[in-house]
Amino acid sequence: MAAKSTSFIDNLGKIYTYYTGGFIAFTITLAILEQLGVPNVIIGYAFVFLTVAVYALIGVLSRTAEVSEYYVAGRVVPAFYNGMATGADWMSAASFIGMAGTLYVMGYDGLAFVLGWTGGYVLVAILLAPYLRKFGQYTVPDFLGARFGGNLARTVGVIVLITASFAYVVAQIFGVGIIASRFLGISFEMAVFVGLAGILVCSMLGGMRAVTWTQVAQYIILITAYLIPVIWMSVKVTGVPIPELMYGQALEIIATKEQELGILKGHAMAFVNAKGEANFTDAMNFFTLILCLMIGTASLPHILMRYFTTPSVKAARQSVGWSLFFIFLLYFTAPSYAAFAKLEVYQNVVGLSMESLPAWIANWGKVGLVGACDAANASEIYAICKGVAGNADGILQLAEFRIMPDAIVLATPEIAGLPYVVSGLVAAGGLAAALSTADGLLLAIANALSHDVYYRMIDPKADTKKRLVISRVLLIFVALVAAYVASTKPSTILAMVAWAFSIAASGLFPALVMGIWWKRTSNIGAVTGMIAGFGICLYYLIMTQFYGMPLWFGIKNISCGMFGIPAAFLVTYVVSLVTPAPSKEMQDFIDSIRVPKGDVRLADASADIDH
Repeated sequence: MAAKSTSFIDNLGKIYTYYTGGFIAFTITLAILEQLGVPNVIIGYAFVFLTVAVYALIGVLSRTAEVSEYYVAGRVVPAFYNGMATGADWMSAASFIGMAGTLYVMGYDGLAFVLGWTGGYVLVAILLAPYLRKFGQYTVPDFLGARFGGNLARTVGVIVLITASFAYVVAQIFGVGIIASRFLGISFEMAVFVGLAGILVCSMLGGMRAVTWTQVAQYIILITAYLIPVIWMSVKVTGVPIPELMYGQALEIIATKEQELGILKGHAMAFVNAKGEANFTDAMNFFTLILCLMIGTASLPHILMRYFTTPSVKAARQSVGWSLFFIFLLYFTAPSYAAFAKLEVYQNVVGLSMESLPAWIANWGKVGLVGACDAANASEIYAICKGVAGNADGILQLAEFRIMPDAIVLATPEIAGLPYVVSGLVAAGGLAAALSTADGLLLAIANALSHDVYYRMIDPKADTKKRLVISRVLLIFVALVAAYVASTKPSTILAMVAWAFSIAASGLFPALVMGIWWKRTSNIGAVTGMIAGFGICLYYLIMTQFYGMPLWFGIKNISCGMFGIPAAFLVTYVVSLVTPAPSKEMQDFIDSIRVPKGDVRLADASADIDH
């Protein structure tokens, strides 16, 4: 097994070069078939099913029954490829599908997501990743249990992990449902469970090892699919294939169009409204969202798990750098996507007669993401148009056109009139983004339940086979529950993802950071801080979202971590000061994980349980 793994690692460059070339050849072949008259539905099925089949094949070839490889991929993943896998793990349906759409709808306000998500990796690199890797176990609750003793800290960590990861995975399955529904021509509710099958194949077979190598393959597809349409549009509008530098020309045309349409815009980031009045609430929401997303990024268990897979502490730091580079490629492109898509809508959709609207409006209307609000057709197909007066003159006005953020990237090839094979390519990319993150999240949840709860707390003598079987059974159960919740369409993809970040930030970040950087942090202090932060965050989210509770200080519930994070830090600090300090052995353990080289000096944290 070791020789086989070493041979595979040594040939990674060659293997993924062949894979990339094969995918390009596959795409070109489908493009030729489209020109020869092959129906669009066949092309859509080919992209969805054949790409998922490739991921499944990688999962089969990478399957393992070894515990070390199931949980942490054997700790042989080079920094470059771990960064690529982390990029795929990170760039979920929210990034691929929702990011550009949010910028399309919100303009400068949407930059809060870009700044928060990328800025969070600075916190990961400086505060957490190297030290968790030096600690050397499998999961975040493993660290909490070792640092803060007994099963109480581990249990609270598992609860926070599952809650945050579940909200996140529901958003991914929601994205898979949108793609499968549109490109397979089936109902959204059925599409959710069809997509779930693809998710389970990769994550069930080989654990972290299979997921890691699958995510590298998925990154190659998702970044290719993301860049091609916007590069095409950049050439179409400006003649230059660098959309990241050329979308300013599109913005100039959009500004002129908006003046013609009589659209009044406030100042950047809504700090000043159209009347020139200061808008402190919107400014506060902008910065609190950035803060919650940054801290949430440094708290997500499925991301932190990736740094347990590297060969060394140095490689963990390098992985963070490569992660940022691979994420940068997509995030730097997202604003140009929004600009070119909006230009296409202004130039080629608004102002058309209702009878001559392009077919893509009706196609995406059936999924519930686009609507041309004609009073005569405001039926179930155009449910998005509820509350709009409807068309009176037979000409589509901007106020009568509705497009949800989740539709922008997926629909852009059709909006721009590109060949259908490009639409299929983008669908494959969106599917890769959603599947890669869902794989990592489901694995994090299943590992927490099987390793941290069952093995660590219920049956420490369980053999390898039994542990892996339990992990896979739990993974299926959690996935089915998540798919059911996603089928109810609880909210937008981006909102559900933001909730997950706030929950993780409130419940995990203070305990992790203070556990590493403040040796005085006591067991009871950390546990009470986690409970306080997690509880306040979840209370604010549930009460404002489902029970109509007024917002506190005008802060939206996607930033509910703004109340949980400071509460957790404060409670941890105060309770730690009034309870006994950790033992000398525990403080030596903390010192040992701060030093890149040398062994970890393990300590029995249960001896420090405060009385």
